[in-house]
Amino acid sequence: MEKRILTFIAACFYYSGLIHLAYWWKRRQGPYLVILNYHRAQENGELRDHLLYLRRHYRVMHLDAALDELYAPNKNRRARTDRRAPIVVTLDDGYYDNYTHGLAAASELQTPITIFLIPGYIESGERFWWLEADYLLAQTQVSEAHLEGQVYHLDNVSEREALGRLISSRVRNAASVAEREGFIQRARAALGNPTRITAEDKLALPMNWEEALEMDKSEWISFGAHTMHHPILGYLADPAEAAYEVHESHTVLEQRLGHPLRSFAYPVGWLDQAGYYGIRAVHETGFDWAVTTVYGFNTPDTDPYLLRRIEIDVHEHWLMLAAKASGVWDHFTNLIKIMTRNTPAHTRKTT
Repeated sequence: MEKRILTFIAACFYYSGLIHLAYWWKRRQGPYLVILNYHRAQENGELRDHLLYLRRHYRVMHLDAALDELYAPNKNRRARTDRRAPIVVTLDDGYYDNYTHGLAAASELQTPITIFLIPGYIESGERFWWLEADYLLAQTQVSEAHLEGQVYHLDNVSEREALGRLISSRVRNAASVAEREGFIQRARAALGNPTRITAEDKLALPMNWEEALEMDKSEWISFGAHTMHHPILGYLADPAEAAYEVHESHTVLEQRLGHPLRSFAYPVGWLDQAGYYGIRAVHETGFDWAVTTVYGFNTPDTDPYLLRRIEIDVHEHWLMLAAKASGVWDHFTNLIKIMTRNTPAHTRKTT
C-alpha cells in the first residue's frame, strides 16, 4: 500500500506538470549532471521502464563521457544540438543480474549504463558480505547457534533478530578485510554452513570475468572500480589497506578488461565511509573522478572526487524515478520533514 501511495504522489507531480517545470528550471540555472545510483537489475524490477523514460527525456550517457562534458569548456557544450539534460545510470557491485537483465535492457533500448565492479568478488564468486546475515538465517537448519560467546535460540524471534544484527554489524564495521572474512567463516560454521542456492540467490551473486568481458564489448556498458573486496574504506584501521583496495582494483580491472579505467565508486559511499585515506588513495591511484552516495546534483563546481548521486530502487515505478531525477521528490520530502518538525507534539498521531 505504501508503494501505491508514493507512486500516486509522484503521478500527481508528473501529470500536473511540476516535474517538467522543475526540469526546465534546472536547465536554466546552467550545466548540471544527474547520476543515478542503482544496484540490482532484477527480472521483476522496472529497469526497462526506467530506461524508456530516461531516454525519452534525457541524454543518457556513460559516466566518463558525461563528466568529460560537464568539466569541458563552455564552447564545447554550446556546440551540441541536443539540449536535453545529461543523465548517467550507474549500478554498484556487479551483480549477476546486471549481466542477465541489465545488459539485455541496455542493449535493447540502446541506453548506456556504467557498472562499478569488485574484482575480488568476481574472482571468488562468493556472496557479497551485506547479504550474508539474511542468507544464513534463511537457509540454516540449526535451531541453536553459538557465536561470539553467545547462544542464540533461532526459534525465538528476538534472539534470531539479534543474531542477524550481530552478523550485519560485524561484517559492516570490520577494521580489515581479513577480520570480516574470518568472522563470516565463524558465522557460517555456527549456522551449519548452509549451501543451498536458489535461482534468486544466483542472481544476487557476482558476475564472473567471462560475463564482464562480454559486457565490456557492448557499446552500451562501461565499467568503473569499486575497490578490490568492498570494505568500507573509512572503517579500515590501516591506511595502507585502504590504498591497496583502491589501487589493486584499478590495476586488476585494467589488466582484465584491457583498457584504462577512469572512474571509482566509494563502497557505501557517505563521506565518513569513504574516509580521508580512501579519498586520498583515489587521487593517488590516478582515477579522474569518484562517486559517492551523497544525494545531489553535479555542476562544473562539484569536486570530481566527491560526485553526488540519487539513489533509485529498481522496484520503484518510473514516476518515482521522474520525481527523484527532477529534484521534485527531494523538495517534497524536505517539506514534509519541516512540517512534521513544526507540528506541536500533542497534535501528532501516537500509537
